[in-house]
Amino acid sequence: MSKIVVVGANHAGTAAINTILDNYEGNEIVAFEANSNISFLGCGMALWIGGQISKPDGLFYQTREQFEERGVTFHTECHVDSIDYDAKRVFATEKDGTKVEETYDKLILATGSLPIFPPFEGRDLENIQQVKLFQNAVEVVEKLKDPAIKRVAVVGAGYIGVELAEAFQRHGREVTLIDMAPCCMGANFDREFNELMAKNMAEHGIDVRFGEAVQRFEGEDGKVARLVTDKASYDVDMVCVCIGFRPNDELFRDAGFETLPNGALLVDHKQQTSRPDVYAVGDCASVFNNADDGKPAYIALATNAVRSGIVAGHNVCGNPVEGLGVQGSSAICIFGFKMAATGLSAERAEAAGYDVGISDFTAVQKATFVEDENPEVKIRIVYDKTTRKVLGAQMASTYDMSAGIHMFSLAIQEGITIDRLALLDIFFLPHFNQPYNYYTMAAYQAMLEG
Repeated sequence: MSKIVVVGANHAGTAAINTILDNYEGNEIVAFEANSNISFLGCGMALWIGGQISKPDGLFYQTREQFEERGVTFHTECHVDSIDYDAKRVFATEKDGTKVEETYDKLILATGSLPIFPPFEGRDLENIQQVKLFQNAVEVVEKLKDPAIKRVAVVGAGYIGVELAEAFQRHGREVTLIDMAPCCMGANFDREFNELMAKNMAEHGIDVRFGEAVQRFEGEDGKVARLVTDKASYDVDMVCVCIGFRPNDELFRDAGFETLPNGALLVDHKQQTSRPDVYAVGDCASVFNNADDGKPAYIALATNAVRSGIVAGHNVCGNPVEGLGVQGSSAICIFGFKMAATGLSAERAEAAGYDVGISDFTAVQKATFVEDENPEVKIRIVYDKTTRKVLGAQMASTYDMSAGIHMFSLAIQEGITIDRLALLDIFFLPHFNQPYNYYTMAAYQAMLEG
């Protein structure tokens, strides 16, 4: 049996601890978490901020007390200052200044990620917010009670930025969404799909401003009053900056680990790092991207974090469970308009050097004679013309078509070709779909074109 220390206890760390507790007896587990809470579902922040849920209680699924009842020594609001990887010692400081030192047999690093916040002039003005932690969301919810905050700018049009723009608009604020990229959500979708979301937001009153780079913030009486880009100036009462994230590498930056260029720890399929007895999970670690020939990549998603925590939990206890890699599956729903994606976009596949083929197909969801609501679904399959393997898929509709993305995710993981998807056995019932539905028809079209 081992003494296992876990540094960081949000999704990945929590999953690792639960895996150990549920499957292996007799281990000593010590956990450190810098925050006051654990297991916070940040993907639900915008729902709370926008009033779509009344309270944040359901955004937590695990507590420190639950772990302690099962024998875990748990330190919250405790900053890990350093780790001596050769001596296998962790040095930390409690909130009250008490110093803590722990030895370990196995170490799981789950330090997560940090928001990127460029050194804009005026960034320290009041009402310039970041929204990553639960405490950040609490601050924003409290400030929105002030009727003087009427105009909100969101900087960054990735998933979080788009979701926050919707949340503020639902709160009756004037919202401007700004990004230096030419479109929103460019990391996940191709331009044709991004434009559908931009149109959706504009139709709901959000002022979308792409291709503009923030230069500075200007204030009055210590509060932000204007946001200045390279093309325009916007009067604002609050700004939320959500440009992106980077691995939190403070504890291993200069410790001799193998890393990705962005600092994320390189791990194998067992989540083990280049140092013996040290494992890394979640946003501080690499993943294997099945859509890009299984190459190491950085894809920060809660689903990836949970799976990596499960794998590490088994391996630190001697059970050689291996992860299968990821496809980067994700989705978003804004004002009822849904988009989902998995694998590589066409743009990213081309940048990676693939001989890219694209098959676009649009059809109504159910049989055409069905007289109730029957929304259109737009689908794109991205594939390699040489191997004919599926590289990615994107879908958009007001209908919940998420099951289709799960299928395409599995197709990428298993190296399925468009030819096999084209004739896949899928049931038909008018209440659900068409005899030749958009999954198979998009693949069939690609097969004929290829």
